[in-house]
Amino acid sequence: MYLKTARIAHAAFAALLCLLMVMSCSRQKETSAASGERVIRIGIAKIVQHEALDAVEKGIQDTLAERGYNVTIDFQNANGDMNTATQIANKFKNDKVDVAVGIATPVAVAMANVITDIPVVFSTVTDPVGARLVTSLDRGEGNVTGLSDAIPTVEHIGFFKEIANIKTLGYIYNSSEANSISAMELVEEGCRRHGITLVSQAINTSADLRSAALSIINRVDGFYLTTDNTVFSALPALIQICRDARKPIFSGDVTGALNGGCMIASGFNYYKAGLATGQIIADILEGKKTVDIPVKFLTDPADSDLLFDLDAAAVCGISIPETYLNQANYIFRNGALTQRDF
Repeated sequence: MYLKTARIAHAAFAALLCLLMVMSCSRQKETSAASGERVIRIGIAKIVQHEALDAVEKGIQDTLAERGYNVTIDFQNANGDMNTATQIANKFKNDKVDVAVGIATPVAVAMANVITDIPVVFSTVTDPVGARLVTSLDRGEGNVTGLSDAIPTVEHIGFFKEIANIKTLGYIYNSSEANSISAMELVEEGCRRHGITLVSQAINTSADLRSAALSIINRVDGFYLTTDNTVFSALPALIQICRDARKPIFSGDVTGALNGGCMIASGFNYYKAGLATGQIIADILEGKKTVDIPVKFLTDPADSDLLFDLDAAAVCGISIPETYLNQANYIFRNGALTQRDF
């Protein structure tokens, strides 16, 4: 009799527990529905993996978190392959993400070509018009808008000549990327304006960089790097070749130069580029139309960085004037990086 009563009590307790769980779940669903909260899905793809593009991803995440969005992010890497970039774009389209983000020109172009019914935000695209992502910098194009990473290439080359007294400039670029072709035109203009002979070498993949550098290293006084992702994904190889030949490197991307080896690096902060890209995404999530969002540029001097590697300068027998050192917020000396806040 006692055993039977105990079983009945146990069954009643189990039933009550299930009822309470159902009621609890129901209340949670009602609360979620009442608050209008939902998990937002963002697809983010980059062309290759390196420090600058990783920093953009981090900046995007931090902005969305700061603006209070509960997001699930699908991170993808095309590994330098356009076919893979197109596959990723199709994945984002089929997954019906709320916003698709393409970091760097090839991925952004793949997104814009494949996705027409979901907002597409590009980030760190040097020439959005040349890449046919937009027809005007003053507004978005259909479902596409974003941020450009155009840098003052002509001024950089003049600065490089002043510091290193270069007469011939080496430049390696990916001939299959629209942004690299646009950057090449600016490098040519910079060399014309400052009386420098340009020696360029085209590559298709990062695996080509070493042989390309070796083929021109004895014909140049130094190398200039724009924001070419293919080149930066193999930057250590170029640094080693230049160190052995005692030739300086000027990088237009500071984030990619933070591990040392580039005598000068000047450009905007890619983490801050990610923060700005995140603001564009958040504006879209809040209802702003992509066509009403102009292409964004980082124009505030506080968004830019300047780095000098005194170890690399010493190898090349070059002295950096104290006036310029005082303006740098990153300095490499004796193998250690020092950061200064202004």
